[in-house]
Amino acid sequence: MFDIRKIQEKVIYESVKAKSNAETADEVVYGKGREAKDEENPEWVKSAMNRLESKFDLETAKTIRMNCQCGYGMDEKLAIVKELMSDAASIEEFADSEKARAAGLFCKDGELFLQFGFCPCPMLAEVERLERNTWCQCTTGYSKVLFEKAFECNADVELLESIKMGDDRCLMKITLHNPVWQ
Repeated sequence: MFDIRKIQEKVIYESVKAKSNAETADEVVYGKGREAKDEENPEWVKSAMNRLESKFDLETAKTIRMNCQCGYGMDEKLAIVKELMSDAASIEEFADSEKARAAGLFCKDGELFLQFGFCPCPMLAEVERLERNTWCQCTTGYSKVLFEKAFECNADVELLESIKMGDDRCLMKITLHNPVWQ
């Protein structure tokens, strides 16, 4: 059975461990006395992020969370992006179709954006509001991987708005560095 909590525990553990050690990773994911094992998902999300932010500066915590993306549905999304690319010679053309808009893509002043009118994270389904956007950084990591694969270049992804932070949408700015057009 698909258990998103177990998947998130594992990816957070591995990402924290890569930046520090197994003891710190265990403490971030499960708490000092492993009290987090009994927490419901909404409470666990918030407490795990508090533990992460208490162990690392915010930039490192952001990098750790960007490395926590699960890759769920990546092949399908990559196929859509590649299809959109096949009919485009510029970023403006890439984002200027009904299919691109339906996927949440748009271009403004030569810059690419991706937006969602809903929070796509199943772990946040029962979370009313987050204090900080640290948890949401996994979606920037996911988008970074997606666009780097599609455009065969480095990409920077910046989270500008988050529904769980009180915004009306989730909005990311995607900056592609020397993209390859097919």
